[in-house]
Amino acid sequence: MGSANCKEYVTTNDACSNRPENENGTTGSGLYQSTCEAKMVDDYTDPVAVCNVGDLQEHEMKQFQFNENTKVLVVKQKDQIKAIGNKCTHYGAPLHTGVLGDGRVRCPWHGACFSIDSGDIEDFPGLDSLPCYKVEVKSDGQVMVRAKRKDLENTRRLKDMVKRDPKDNRCYVVVGGGPAGAVCAETLRQEGFTGRLVMVCKEQYLPYDRVKVSKASDVQIETLQFRKPQFYEEYDIETLMGVAATKLSCEEKILYLSNNTTVTYDKIFIATGCSASKPSIKGSNLKGVMVVREYDDLKEINKLITPESNLVCLGSSFIALEAAQSWGKKAKCATLISRTEFPLMATFGAVVGERVLRLYKDQGIHTVMNSGIVEILGDDNNNVTDVILKDGTKLPCDILIMGTGSKFNTDFLIGSGLPLNHNGSIDTDLYLKTLVDDVYVGGDIANAPVYSHNQERAAIGHYQLAQYHGRIAALNMVGKTTEELRAVPFFFTMLFGKGFRYSGYGKYNDVVIEGDLDNLKFVAYFLDGDDKVVAVASCGRDPIVAQFAELQSQGKTLHRKDLEDPSDPVAWTKKLKLVGKCI
Repeated sequence: MGSANCKEYVTTNDACSNRPENENGTTGSGLYQSTCEAKMVDDYTDPVAVCNVGDLQEHEMKQFQFNENTKVLVVKQKDQIKAIGNKCTHYGAPLHTGVLGDGRVRCPWHGACFSIDSGDIEDFPGLDSLPCYKVEVKSDGQVMVRAKRKDLENTRRLKDMVKRDPKDNRCYVVVGGGPAGAVCAETLRQEGFTGRLVMVCKEQYLPYDRVKVSKASDVQIETLQFRKPQFYEEYDIETLMGVAATKLSCEEKILYLSNNTTVTYDKIFIATGCSASKPSIKGSNLKGVMVVREYDDLKEINKLITPESNLVCLGSSFIALEAAQSWGKKAKCATLISRTEFPLMATFGAVVGERVLRLYKDQGIHTVMNSGIVEILGDDNNNVTDVILKDGTKLPCDILIMGTGSKFNTDFLIGSGLPLNHNGSIDTDLYLKTLVDDVYVGGDIANAPVYSHNQERAAIGHYQLAQYHGRIAALNMVGKTTEELRAVPFFFTMLFGKGFRYSGYGKYNDVVIEGDLDNLKFVAYFLDGDDKVVAVASCGRDPIVAQFAELQSQGKTLHRKDLEDPSDPVAWTKKLKLVGKCI
């Protein structure tokens, strides 16, 4: 490869060619064009030799130094060399430790995907794309890279976006200011929609990273918000904050709002998500009995908690666990109460759940399992003071955080003409269309096909999947092409410094553990009755869950027999020719 003919391997990645009209699947590939090199030449650095073509095997990616402050990810695939940014735009994971798929690289931590041709984000979490660099391979094998000067200042790139054209009379409405709504609104402008664009946000805040609300108690809203107000102003995205949808008429195409106004739409995307719910326990309306989902919940809990507080968290979900972790360190005493034997049993099973339970005990969290709260007691001022457990035990409690479930925010759609399921979710097709023309649905409320689960419908409350829904819905609303859902759920959390990853979906009958569970360096395979692996979880073993997610995205499956190589329990990753060494 080092002595390869220059013309054979000369390629170009043009980060300036990310306008919607150029997104035709050929951006960043093909022979280097002198006309492209001349275009905006002053915006680019001089060529830098970052490596030799022989330094990379076919279907391999490596990180190389571009200058003192910048590293680039160089990829060799299908006898072409590409170069893009080296850090995931979500939380900055090093992409060279991730997974190389067909034409894209997947983040090792949380599963976000980026095109190696353009650097564009294709799956989530995150919002921004990667810088994309020009590449030329010389006749002696040197890989020469040129960067846009502005890309050296920022490792994240915003795709080109259009603004409103006053002559375009169309109106698209996005209902919901969560991850699905935020991505949908941006993608509409990125894909060339120039009509009126209205985003209805029930909360008083612009779209923000809700994942951190239960994980980081000291976080400020300014650091959580995806974009600043100027962003929405610049791209003519009308943001109605503190405004909720109250009624919809599909026949008239009118959305009624809580501020006593209406919006007539041409197309609408509904992603109103869920609200945290409290179980019907006597005393649940007392002051100090909290749920945690929105930023205002975080603010209220922070006002209430003191170093003398007795904190109780009810539930075995990720929310309850994250709340106990986040606020437990601020309280005198923190107790986790669950009706199950171990936390997270529905998701992770008993074996992993038992290890999570030990993790919490080791961190000083009191745990009461196989139990529950039957009554909440208060004082004369209606402040919670104690909780009564199923066995009659009375625990002091100044703050009770309930992580016990949620309810779909779709009541406003009753009588709208849009069919609702009995639980409030809404069926969609592969394009996130509903049974009503011009009405699209995404995020938690969407009972949508899951590609990695035989396209069976499911309503899955994952942050990553909600963002992906927003992108797919926007592409289909614009209608340049039809884009099918290829949904592969990916979930992540951090518990006392230990990163847990999970990808997949489906009922399981058995769990196979590989690795060191005691030291939290393990992989858990969840198998159904046909010995098919429906999901994979891990801790301390990146990027193996990302590898499984990439396998699923390619339409491939794992079975029990694929896990039974005694010399190499993760041999299946090599058979897939996926880049990323499991540690």
